[in-house]
Amino acid sequence: MTTSRHAIAAIAEPAGLPPAPVHEYLRAGPDDGSGDSGRPGQETGTATKTRTKTKRPNLYRVLLLNDDYTPMEFVVLVLQDVFNKSREDAMRIMLHVHQKGVGECGIYPYEVAETKVTRVMDIARKNQHPLQCVMEKQ
Repeated sequence: MTTSRHAIAAIAEPAGLPPAPVHEYLRAGPDDGSGDSGRPGQETGTATKTRTKTKRPNLYRVLLLNDDYTPMEFVVLVLQDVFNKSREDAMRIMLHVHQKGVGECGIYPYEVAETKVTRVMDIARKNQHPLQCVMEKQ
């Protein structure tokens, strides 16, 4: 059984349209729904998405200030509770505050730093200690 190219094209093309050359059928890939049939004269565009660059938040240093009345053990407990420091780190920071007059407890975004300062001041006030905690922009 022999079939001609025109017979194949007639089967593949709807009635009333001229048959497309066979090489266009071979070149055209499966329809992926993109609307690009692979035929000449059709242009495709590239979609671009604009990315906005997010700005990093300003960071603030939380500092403890030395005083002559707050017990060292209380300062260590505050550092462990509020700043999640290990016992060793809390002791090191407390001694630094005691010797130098001020010590850094951590660096945080504004809202976090503000919350930690407030917590330290509340705990100190409730326990009747004059411990002071401040924050400054890094």
